[in-house]
Amino acid sequence: MQDMKHDIQLDEELLIRLPKVALHEHLDGCLRPATILDLAKQIGYEELPESDPILLGDWFARGANRGSLGEYLEGFAHTIAVMQTASALERVAYEFLEDQKNDGVVYAEVRFAPHFHTGGELGLDAVMRSVLDGLNRASKEHDVGFGLIVCAMRNGAPEFSEDMAELAVSYRTAGCVGFDLAGEETGNPAKVHVDAFQLVKRQNFNITIHAGESFGPASIWQALQFCGAHRIGHGTRIIEDIVMHEGKVIQVGNLAQYIIDHRIPLEICLSSNVHTGAAASLAEHPFPVLHKLGFRLTLNTDNRLMSATTMTKEYAIAVKHYGLSFDDLETISLNSMKSAFATYDTRCSFIFDRIKKPFREIRKELGLEPRQPYGSAQ
Repeated sequence: MQDMKHDIQLDEELLIRLPKVALHEHLDGCLRPATILDLAKQIGYEELPESDPILLGDWFARGANRGSLGEYLEGFAHTIAVMQTASALERVAYEFLEDQKNDGVVYAEVRFAPHFHTGGELGLDAVMRSVLDGLNRASKEHDVGFGLIVCAMRNGAPEFSEDMAELAVSYRTAGCVGFDLAGEETGNPAKVHVDAFQLVKRQNFNITIHAGESFGPASIWQALQFCGAHRIGHGTRIIEDIVMHEGKVIQVGNLAQYIIDHRIPLEICLSSNVHTGAAASLAEHPFPVLHKLGFRLTLNTDNRLMSATTMTKEYAIAVKHYGLSFDDLETISLNSMKSAFATYDTRCSFIFDRIKKPFREIRKELGLEPRQPYGSAQ
């Protein structure tokens, strides 16, 4: 992996040092295999397919890499099963942010569906408090910023989505930064849940929606124009609104142009997109086309456990397969922080102190010229 502009090696050692921002990861998809085994033992859960952490991690990765979103989601039954107590939720949340710190992440947003964790004695408020306790403790100890996003499910009742929207808004001063709609897109249109999104919009709160992963541009259009999404989770299939011929862009459709013009961030998850079938392969992923056209792209892991990945690995994929340079990676980090659901002051602080400054120091260490102009319109 080589930066062609600066003749430097963008190897793992360097990539892990680069300040990164993660906007799209699911709490129940990022557990450490050893933690799953430990939590299962504590509650007497005996359904795990493996008893060795390495083998268990391999099992999750194999199960997820089948080219189908429905099959990709099957492994979550096990992770959710061991996340039904306050102590388990706090531990998983703490370890999520600790792992991000060790991967060079300076700010991370994590999402989950709170109602999936009320199978024991916990109510929704106890679930929220437990997760936020873990995130707050890790944030203070490891100096990583965070935001929590509450998910409703596409296949759930619209009335329940409103309940989840109200829950998200009620914790906005405690660390919750947004509301999301997740789950299988096909047969579950976002517009069915429009009342929940209207509630969120009336409260001047933040919206991101999974769209354009297992369904085409119509799903993205609904997320934006019916539900008022500020960011799009995945968005990979916006490529279907772009006319290509022999690898060249012939025409950009109205929806794709709207997303470009309005700087609507796409939460791209390269490895996961291949595993779920949103892209046939890394070679066929639309990332390089979207990057060239000037979409505001962010890189994310989606589910580190299921996709056996990290933010560093996702950056490495972008370098190896799409030729991203040192400058490009800086732009990705900046785009991600610009697109975070943190307050404006917080975003500015992270951009200047936690992203631009370290990149500038690494440039100097590597003997690179200062970036001119610094930053990007993206």
